Amino acid sequence: MTRNSADPSAPDESYLAFWRERHLCTLTTLRPDGSPHVVPVGVTYDAGARLARVITSGTSAKARYVAAAGEAGARVAVCQVDGRRWATLEGRARVRTEPERVAEAERRYAERYQRAPRPNPARVVIEIEVSRMLGNA
Repeated sequence: MTRNSADPSAPDESYLAFWRERHLCTLTTLRPDGSPHVVPVGVTYDAGARLARVITSGTSAKARYVAAAGEAGARVAVCQVDGRRWATLEGRARVRTEPERVAEAERRYAERYQRAPRPNPARVVIEIEVSRMLGNA
């Protein structure tokens, strides 16, 4: 991938491979005053569904900021960097609490990060419908 945006419906293999590697990422959400809230997270990306997932506690600031946007979803970005390689996914995020969605997100997290997430009865998943991809991967 070149240092451009890519079509989310047809990303190239090097970009997808980068999203399968184990990297710490950041999630950027917006606070009520419009300022960015940037935090480190684990992210998984399902290219077929154009869906990025972040597991977190339902009481976290990131989950609260996303939930505040309601069903319309909050505009967010997730990014990862490794030297000169970088990739960003942008889209609308929603907090999901359905046990099957949380379990799927946990499964994908364990696969990418090679470890099961610690138990958390308050866990939710932030699902991001990807509408834009940027990067140099």
